[in-house]
Amino acid sequence: MPKGILGKKVGMTQIFTDKGLAIPVTVIEAGPCIVIQKKTPEKDGYSAIQIGFGEKRERLFTKPLAGHFTKAGIRPLRFLREMLVEDPEVFQVGQEIKADIFAQGEKVDVVGTSKGKGFAGAIKRHGFHRGPMAHGSKYHRSPGSLGAKGPARVYKGRKLPGHMGTDRVTVQNLEVIKVDADRNLIAVRGAIPGPKGGLILVKPATKSR
Repeated sequence: MPKGILGKKVGMTQIFTDKGLAIPVTVIEAGPCIVIQKKTPEKDGYSAIQIGFGEKRERLFTKPLAGHFTKAGIRPLRFLREMLVEDPEVFQVGQEIKADIFAQGEKVDVVGTSKGKGFAGAIKRHGFHRGPMAHGSKYHRSPGSLGAKGPARVYKGRKLPGHMGTDRVTVQNLEVIKVDADRNLIAVRGAIPGPKGGLILVKPATKSR
């Protein structure tokens, strides 16, 4: 089975151990995901499978996308993602991938989209310190100097006010505390990015010790 699954963030709670310790966990509704397509080196140049997750009214799909699902003989799904695998031939189109591909105690990386904060100043967005708040200061929450006067331009990468949030964020090395295969739920230690109901990708930790 591929080590990776799509899901949505349910919310945070806590789980108590046998010793009475409270562990903060985030609950993820992981799958079931359906294999939609297989990618082979001969045809596509790489080995992968395409999986789908989530429901959506069929009339909201474009005709090309609806035809993609019709060709596979599968009902249209809201989200599509590709996952690299060593041998795509071991999978079947229409095969279900459930939460039980992960086990308790396993380390995973969780990928999500952070909450959108809209337009934010440099203090909120980048953690800048503010200036003196006395009336004569005239410098309170401004971003400060933009650099040298010589180039007469703003250097690339300068931290300034702007749009904050809605970024792809990966939290690494989270421990799987509990897996409920019957209800397709995975509880991981700690917080993960995104709002409740946001799309989440759970995959094996790439830097686990």
